[in-house]
Amino acid sequence: MLTASVLWGIVLATDLFPERRRPAWLLAMHRWLAGLTFFFIAGHLATLLFDSYAHFRPMDFVVPFASTWRPTAIAVGVVALWLLVAVEATALAMKKLSKVWWRSVHIASYFVFWAVSIHGALAGTDTSKVLYTVTAIVALAAVAFAASYRALSHDLPKRRPARAQRRSAALRTTADGGAAGTH
Repeated sequence: MLTASVLWGIVLATDLFPERRRPAWLLAMHRWLAGLTFFFIAGHLATLLFDSYAHFRPMDFVVPFASTWRPTAIAVGVVALWLLVAVEATALAMKKLSKVWWRSVHIASYFVFWAVSIHGALAGTDTSKVLYTVTAIVALAAVAFAASYRALSHDLPKRRPARAQRRSAALRTTADGGAAGTH
């Protein structure tokens, strides 16, 4: 779910859907995916409380390095969780925050994704399974590609609708003294 939410957020941030033509459901879908991510995290943590092998305590989920089982890997997950909480809190308070402040916190979503990926690879017990390997590679590649596209296309000139291009061309022609060949 985190991968889907990050990808959807990147799509919203690019010029694939310019703000003036962006349907409201696109943002609603991003928010729904983020909420679903928290639901899955809650399920993940709840099942770990009953894990008979690693013996997690509630404190292990909120304090970095509190866990005795793979402490560094679990700490990376804890830090990612706290950052994700900050991202979600600022997203919910978006209308009360400046756009610069909201964006500077929301950009941490990229770090959250990579931290969760590292956490899964180092703490996960299914990392040797083919399904995990394939889905991890696909998720990492998709987010790396989308983030690269986002970063590289950020400074490119924005696409203009054909109508605006025709109007701009007409204004240039008028400013030049009429259509070509009328002099």
